[in-house]
Amino acid sequence: MKTLFIKGGRLIDPSRNYDDRADLLIRDGLVEAAEKNLKPPDGAEIIEADDLVVMPGLIDMHVHLRDPGQEYKEDVLSGARAAAAGGFTAVAAMANTDPVADEPTTIRYVADKAAGAAARVYPIGALSKGLQGAELAELGRMQKVGAVAFSDDGKPVLNGTLMRNALQYAGGIGALVIVHEEDPTLVGKGVMHEGSISSVLGLRGIPAAAEEAMLARDLMLLKMVGGRLHIAHLSTAGAVELVRKARADGLPVTAEVTPQHLLLTDRAVKNSGYNTNTKVKPPLRSEQDRQALWEGLLDGTIDAIASDHAPHHSDDKDVEYDFAPFGIAGLETTLSLLLDEVAFGRIKKLTLPLLVEKMSTAPAKILGVKGGSLKPGSPADITIVDSGRSFTVNPDTWYSKSRNTPFAGRQLKGAPVYTILGGRIVMKEGVVADRE
Repeated sequence: MKTLFIKGGRLIDPSRNYDDRADLLIRDGLVEAAEKNLKPPDGAEIIEADDLVVMPGLIDMHVHLRDPGQEYKEDVLSGARAAAAGGFTAVAAMANTDPVADEPTTIRYVADKAAGAAARVYPIGALSKGLQGAELAELGRMQKVGAVAFSDDGKPVLNGTLMRNALQYAGGIGALVIVHEEDPTLVGKGVMHEGSISSVLGLRGIPAAAEEAMLARDLMLLKMVGGRLHIAHLSTAGAVELVRKARADGLPVTAEVTPQHLLLTDRAVKNSGYNTNTKVKPPLRSEQDRQALWEGLLDGTIDAIASDHAPHHSDDKDVEYDFAPFGIAGLETTLSLLLDEVAFGRIKKLTLPLLVEKMSTAPAKILGVKGGSLKPGSPADITIVDSGRSFTVNPDTWYSKSRNTPFAGRQLKGAPVYTILGGRIVMKEGVVADRE
């Protein structure tokens, strides 16, 4: 493995509150030094980073890789390449595969297939067997073979007793429970946010209360039995306020938000002419909800930004809005969408250090995985970005097998130019190579 020397970049490391120009020395897959005025060792590969930003490798704690079972949409290797292309060194893969990742064999399958991939892939095990919400899955056995958390994401856990037992059992083994909050009896056959736009478009709506009611229940259960709870893809102002109050009360709860919910509203459905790439769950909400999400992110109520990468084949999306599957493919746009917000100063108080915290340091801490830091001795998982680079989103160039994005054609400023995994360059100027 070559020694790497990253010279003169703006180094941002929230784990030690560092934001200054410095050199970074990488040897044997680890960060050896991060200081000013280092001397490159003989034979080191040098990356000139004078105009670049160097940060701990980004971690996307919520993706769907469709493997096993729906590899025509995505697989572990293509998803890892898409991650590297988007500046992510690690992703956490949800359990709604076919078969469901609800026992050790499937967890091992994902981990084994990811060996040598362009990004680290951390499996998330199912909370319930078959995602059916009736019987608790074998959490302890899955944890022993590498599951970093447990979730039925894609489906809510409607059974309150099962959720209570899941929190209690997971708490006993030190495991994180991730929840998809929606009451299916309120969702019904809804396909977008319930409001004036859905009425005008003649589409069935999903009320904000569907998310907030389930979230309120789970926070009550967390207070009752303990454990650790992480809320996936917050989307409503009421949900943000529930999490804010729970945190103020000292409950061990964390939360994430997606770029689509930060940047788009239900108007995107109308403005796009019923483009099914705007169909996502939870749905794109109102402008009031969008503003509340930003407020929650900036004040610390929301801990992390995650893509909820949900790839679908174009044939699946090329149908009437009512019949299209929910989901946006986001691994190759998430970072740049947010760098663009920083570059143009649209959101006051959104800074590069805060962005790195939400996309690297915080996800590593929540999941309990290595990364999120450039301290000496840390794994050399590093993302380098050119915050001044402009480009147009073109899904036809993606490494992902899927193209379902509402951001196609959008001009953005800011892009990853290197992704370094364990001291190896796996992405350089948009070109990705697996570790093996």
